[in-house]
Amino acid sequence: MTSDRYDSIFRAQLDALKDDGNYRIFAELERRCGDFPLAKNHGAGADEVTVWCGNDYLGMGQHPRVLKAMHETVDACGAGAGGTRNISGTTHAHVMLERELADLHGKEAALLFTSGYVSNWASLGTLGSRLPGCTIMSDSLNHASMIEGIRHARCAKQIWRHNDVEDLDRRLSALDPDAPKIVAFESVYSMDGDIAPIAEILDVAERHGAMTYLDEVHAVGLYGPRGGGIAEREGLMDRVTLIEGTLGKAFGVVGGYVTGSAPLVDFIRSFASGFIFTTALPPAIAAAATESIKVLKGFEGVRLRAAQQRQVARLRARLDAMGIPHQPNPSHIVPVMVKDPVKCKWLSDILLDRYGIYVQPINYPTVAKGEERLRFTPSPLHSDAEVDRLADALHDLWSQCALARVVA
Repeated sequence: MTSDRYDSIFRAQLDALKDDGNYRIFAELERRCGDFPLAKNHGAGADEVTVWCGNDYLGMGQHPRVLKAMHETVDACGAGAGGTRNISGTTHAHVMLERELADLHGKEAALLFTSGYVSNWASLGTLGSRLPGCTIMSDSLNHASMIEGIRHARCAKQIWRHNDVEDLDRRLSALDPDAPKIVAFESVYSMDGDIAPIAEILDVAERHGAMTYLDEVHAVGLYGPRGGGIAEREGLMDRVTLIEGTLGKAFGVVGGYVTGSAPLVDFIRSFASGFIFTTALPPAIAAAATESIKVLKGFEGVRLRAAQQRQVARLRARLDAMGIPHQPNPSHIVPVMVKDPVKCKWLSDILLDRYGIYVQPINYPTVAKGEERLRFTPSPLHSDAEVDRLADALHDLWSQCALARVVA
């Protein structure tokens, strides 16, 4: 049969992936509402696990106000939006969420998408393809969604060295000063946890008349007085042309968005196929996201952000004391460096089976070969005892796996 021929090709490449230690196995977990970060494990290993690698960074996916808003909207409006935004899917909940997002980032307007991946892909693809003679300058470590958007744009592109402002300046200097240019970069990079020098990048972009496209998906909700991200924390939001973010991480639900001037947002709304032809987010999701943003803009958000940073610092201090190598960075992301795909997977499996600690191995192609790691994301709801238990487990396994330690 024809399918057997193709299946043999699929199996061969999957087997190669397994041999390299890069085959991914999903853990079947069931989050327990009210008990974050605990979850029931439906697969092999411990029945109850502590989740250490989630992107619901502040536990907002189980916040009582967020759940109440979602329940009330489901009861009032039903499950789905009923269509694309153009046909029948624009609801009051969507409009109110976009207003909340525009306010969060100090912009005139915002536009919702079904995910952060789609918002990057659709927005960069639309801007690059419809700005005549445009060149997109992309940081070398930009997310796959940004890379796909730039590919979709089919415009000129240049990849500048990660966070290297001098390289960016040099490359922009060689371009036509009158041609459209977009500098695309992230604030917090999700694998290394480093933070872009936003002010310096903006200085260079403005000097060359370039738009700036800032992905804040791993920063919104977590940084700034109201959770507006790194650009808010550093007082730079007004200088960024477009700020993109997600509702699926610190805000605890799902969806993506862009914010900017009214003409810019209307332009993307009117031309982005990834927006035009996609069913709108369910109103209950939009209402829950709106409530989550409101919570994190207020005093409780300040408290949660401070508590998260405290637990991040506690974990780093324990790892330092034990000589467990972790990538130094100023963010909430703690990458513990293993640098071997097989050992990385083994550590992940043993942590789950013996200790009830769930963390996924980060292997190629998410990171370069030789840069394999366990990526920990402490939350304000991880207790001191859970932090200590994680550190002690890593201490035990580091010796068993004969991995190098950092000597102070």
